Amino acid sequence: MVDLRSQYEKIKGEIDGGIREVLESCAFVKGDKVTLFQEHMAQYLGVCHVVAVGNGSDALTIALMALGLQAGDEVITPAFSFVSAVEAISLLGLKPVLVDVEYDTMNVSVDSVMQAITERTRAIVPVHLFGQNADMEPLLRLARERGIYVVEDACQSIGASYTFSDGKTAMSGCMGDIGCTSFFPSKNLGCYGDGGALFTNDDALAAKIRSIANHGMSERYHYDRVGVNSRLDSIQAAVLDAKLPHLDGYAEARRRAAAYYDTALKGVGGIVLPTKAPYSTHVFHQYTVKTEGIDREAVRRRLAERGVPTMVYYPIPLHLQKAYEPLGYHAGDFPVAERLAASVMSLPMHTELDEVQLKYISDALTEAVAM
Repeated sequence: MVDLRSQYEKIKGEIDGGIREVLESCAFVKGDKVTLFQEHMAQYLGVCHVVAVGNGSDALTIALMALGLQAGDEVITPAFSFVSAVEAISLLGLKPVLVDVEYDTMNVSVDSVMQAITERTRAIVPVHLFGQNADMEPLLRLARERGIYVVEDACQSIGASYTFSDGKTAMSGCMGDIGCTSFFPSKNLGCYGDGGALFTNDDALAAKIRSIANHGMSERYHYDRVGVNSRLDSIQAAVLDAKLPHLDGYAEARRRAAAYYDTALKGVGGIVLPTKAPYSTHVFHQYTVKTEGIDREAVRRRLAERGVPTMVYYPIPLHLQKAYEPLGYHAGDFPVAERLAASVMSLPMHTELDEVQLKYISDALTEAVAM
């Protein structure tokens, strides 16, 4: 599904040089490389503050902690997504309120969010799934009207931009109160271990986030609040700082691969191609099709026999997961999420796909569907 080795080989000198500098300095934790990467990331995003942490899940947890939410407060997030957002909400004793998604973009439905808001709603966590932004303008308007925080899960959408109705643009993760991302190796901007970051334009929130991520300290051994220990190590920061200047190029390579798939698979019966929203660019963290009227698992088996990997993100929506049974949801509560879980299939998508590989994959899928 990804080819990290070929990507590394292309910028080996930059990666190795950055790691060597860390090894020679022995500043493995909170070194200059981390500070430098945070500054460069903030410049790229056009945001005031970037705080690097241990991983994307930590970023989401710290974001919710920084907002000062209380046990039992409700936080709305989509039912069709990776588990990190609902996990962070649950771990903090908050109440996850799941909502349905749009069939075409697979991102959170603003109408569903509107219907789920109660007097206990304190935050919304939209997930920018598969590489494009959720429809943020109406969501932000709704949140402002109701006095609700917005924490963006941009773990799959780093580098995507959103265009507002007045023509203004903003980077994914930089529109709400706090944005969060992951630097897991397979992400569009991935390190060689674990990593994550939070983004905000709010000075006070940034100070609180930094404190929480560092055991609740504002100065050494003065604990102002309950915190955690979550930090990006210097070696990972060196890797990310070397890759950051290539991020837009990586996105363009993914778009070219997606365009090839779009052309090659257009009209293939039973395959619904990804929808690109008019308000967002798409960085194609995944190229996810929907299957309709065909046996998805049979198609996947046929592709595997041809050496073509596929993945299903995500086979069980969150409201039907065993861990979240206590929330009281049932089959049928979120029909779009359930329909997507039964039909989506992601094809190989990364920066190193060439035309020979893309043709092989597209031809194999076309044949697998026809069998």
